[in-house]
This record gives sequence, structure tokens and C-alpha cells, in this order.
Amino acid sequence: MGDRRPRLVLLCGLPGAGKTTVAKRLERELSAVRLCPDEWLAELGFDLFDGEARDRIERSLWRHAQDLALAGAVVILENGFWQRSERDEVRLRARALGVEVELRFLDVPMAELERRIGLRNREPGSVVLTGELLRECRSLFEAPTPAELDLFDPPLS
Repeated sequence: MGDRRPRLVLLCGLPGAGKTTVAKRLERELSAVRLCPDEWLAELGFDLFDGEARDRIERSLWRHAQDLALAGAVVILENGFWQRSERDEVRLRARALGVEVELRFLDVPMAELERRIGLRNREPGSVVLTGELLRECRSLFEAPTPAELDLFDPPLS
């Protein structure tokens, strides 16, 4: 690990943007701990669309991520971070703890998201996401601006 500092890596993007694919690659490259709310929800038997369960899992993973970072780890959070206020809160809290924090925005065109979701929907055991639901997600998403991205630390790799 050398002189590497603790760090949080936030993956920001809509369903189908490639958050888990990127997170798994970074997990290997950075010897990081990957925390994926969707996987935890599924493992614990919750519906991925259960808002209350998701909120509880994400809060729990956030506490865990802080503990891991304070212990010196690089932690990848796959929450999606759809809202600016959520990204600001995590960034400010991480900085208050002395932890570096980077935001990786996976900006994928809607047509490509729909294509990827269509492929994923055909996988056995996948949670089907309709085009209508994807468009609803997009309407709720606040994409980070260049000025916001500048508030975060540069990527490690």
C-alpha cells in the first residue's frame, strides 16, 4: 500500500452506466473495498425498489465506508449518487475526516443505457428495468457540472 492515503471513490451514474463494471475493475487495480447497495439488498432478500430498505442499506454502507477509510482503505461506493446534495454531503464529510474523495461520473447517452438495460434484462435472475422506469430515473438525476467535478480529488488511475 505504501504511502497511499485513504480514499472514497464515488460512482455516479444511471442504471446501465457501468458502475459495477468500473467498480470491479477499480477494486482490483486499487486493492479497494467495493460496496454495492444493489448487491447488499439482493443478498438480504429485499426488493431493489424498496426505498426504505435501500435508504437503510445505503446509510449502513456509508458508516462502514467511513470506518474502512479511517482504517486506511480505498473504498468504492456504487450508490449512483444521483443528487448534488448527496454528493456534497459525502464529499464534505470525507474531507472533514481527512479522507480524499473522488467522483467518477459515468455519462452514458440514453440510447446506450436503454441498449445495456435491454441486454441485462435478458440475463437470468436480473431485475427487469423498463424503459419507462429508466426515463423516470433520468428525470430525477442531477448530473454533476464541471465546476462540481473540480471540487473532488483527481482519480488515482
